[in-house]
Amino acid sequence: MHLEQILQYDEWYRAPDSLLQQANIKDFAAEYQRSIDDPEAFWGAWASRYAWFTPWTKVMEWDYPDHRWFIGGQTNITLNALDRHADGPNGDKLAMIWVGEDGAERKVSYKELRDLVARFATGLKSLGLGKGDTCIIYMPLTLEGVISMLACARIGAIHSVVYAGMGVGALRDRILDAGAKVVIAGDQSMRRGKPVTLSGIVDEAIAGLALEAVVWFQRGEPRALKANEVDFLALLNAHGPDTAPEPVDAEHPLYILYTSGSTGKPKGVVHVHGGYMVGTGYHLRGFFDVKDDDIYWATSDIGWVVGHSYIVYAPLVEGVTSVFREGAPDYPDPGVIWSLVERHKINVMFTAPTAVRMFMKFGPEYPAKYDLSSLRLITVAGEPLNPAAWRWANRHLLDGGQRGTVADNWWQTELGGPTVATHFSLPGKPGSAGVAMPGAVAAVVDADGNDVPKGKGGLLALRRPFPHMMRTIWNNHERYTQYWNEIPNVYAAGDVASWDDSGYITVLGRSDDVLNVAGHRIGTADVESALITHPAVAESAVIGVPDPIKGEAIKAFVVLALGSTPTDETRQSIVAHVRKELGPIATPGALDFIEKLPKTRSGKIVRRLLKAQEVGDDPGDLSTLED
Repeated sequence: MHLEQILQYDEWYRAPDSLLQQANIKDFAAEYQRSIDDPEAFWGAWASRYAWFTPWTKVMEWDYPDHRWFIGGQTNITLNALDRHADGPNGDKLAMIWVGEDGAERKVSYKELRDLVARFATGLKSLGLGKGDTCIIYMPLTLEGVISMLACARIGAIHSVVYAGMGVGALRDRILDAGAKVVIAGDQSMRRGKPVTLSGIVDEAIAGLALEAVVWFQRGEPRALKANEVDFLALLNAHGPDTAPEPVDAEHPLYILYTSGSTGKPKGVVHVHGGYMVGTGYHLRGFFDVKDDDIYWATSDIGWVVGHSYIVYAPLVEGVTSVFREGAPDYPDPGVIWSLVERHKINVMFTAPTAVRMFMKFGPEYPAKYDLSSLRLITVAGEPLNPAAWRWANRHLLDGGQRGTVADNWWQTELGGPTVATHFSLPGKPGSAGVAMPGAVAAVVDADGNDVPKGKGGLLALRRPFPHMMRTIWNNHERYTQYWNEIPNVYAAGDVASWDDSGYITVLGRSDDVLNVAGHRIGTADVESALITHPAVAESAVIGVPDPIKGEAIKAFVVLALGSTPTDETRQSIVAHVRKELGPIATPGALDFIEKLPKTRSGKIVRRLLKAQEVGDDPGDLSTLED
């Protein structure tokens, strides 16, 4: 599959000297080369920072496509995320700051968090949950949700967080596939100032299932508990902090996280205690450049891999302070995000391109109201970050790049942490994700696994595993092997991309979303990036629709910026703008104005739903759809 990158990016930026001088990694090229030349020495050295019940005898075994790390080693991720800090000089340091949509806050130190987790872990053991058992967590973004994850990990149970808001069918399917013994559920979450009832979804999803226990975190009216049901706080308070971390093999499963595809049922991606801890912790320091005294904020949810890796596990493993907030990012007003940056003096922020585009829509006057001088690094992942959004964030959030920079990165649920990215010590190229991160060997290949020429497009692939990469698909190892067998001798990411002469990789969209217009294969990101540079466009998505002459014609869906009106004149202006930017081959043949784009709850645009509605196809699994 050869693709044409029709929107060419020729902008290059450098991070300010103030950032480069205090970087955790100052010579990225040397760091990367060490990880490739001797990965066992590289990852072994980082793993030695952490506590192990039993040291490993070998860093890595790779029996294609299966890989294992820290063989023979025993640890527990909570030994390093909690006890290592609680029992040391950082015991009184803030571990987490939770912020509610109404502005309420809860702060816990490492000692306090360890105590809460140990108590709840004891409670879970009293319910019969133990090492190797699975537990579904269906909780709002609260401290109690984090405690649930850590308590499961502490006793060697395998947790599977289901985003609180998924429907009955999605929750029930995950309970059944995981073989859960216990469900921990919240009765309500908060969204735009109103409680969102979850208890009815849970009740219907668990009806008729032989669960050993259901633990209810109750915010609303107390429910009449059934024989196998228990109140979260009652369970927590009924037990002492008696449970120490359970020694588990480095390859013992830590969690299952279900990720949906365009077809078929969701896949239960499995991550493990040892390698996941080592790799995600490394990238928190190496890519996110977090320092010991930083205040760090990932604007995600525990229902997604970003929330697992970079709200909960990596920040706690590395002993830093992690901020997380429940609620809509533009409620009660579009400045709430920046008010929190000012209040907590956030240093590093991890968000999504869709969030940046939302900030753009509301305008620069909102961040301008607040003191953002503490903020030095904004990292983004989840969708391609178009150059217009990069420039806007750099200009309005980081003083035009005078005191910080924006760093793009690409990865997947399956990969656990940053895999292709622009480390800020490298020149930044807006629109491009960047280069392979330490431990990864990334390439753009054809269907036979051969590198395509620089300047051309193809399929994004990885040539070797790394510690924080998934180990299997739960109950379906054959599905795991398909990632490595779809294209010979590489891991197929399912994305299309191009790379330039400097090796920078630009992700052009999902392979399912490639446009084929009159024999030209075009990624959705190019056309959408051109659309969003029109001043009337806040967000955009494009699909290919059948055309008797071209094979496919491009149809665009546009969310207008505030103050713009959906007139024929606006439509013609936008189409003419794309034609000027990209030429006639990528000009939309049709353009619809819509109020909002269909997205997953993690912010990714679901283009296949737009296409299915347009041509009458089955859209596949929609369990992660936001609305």
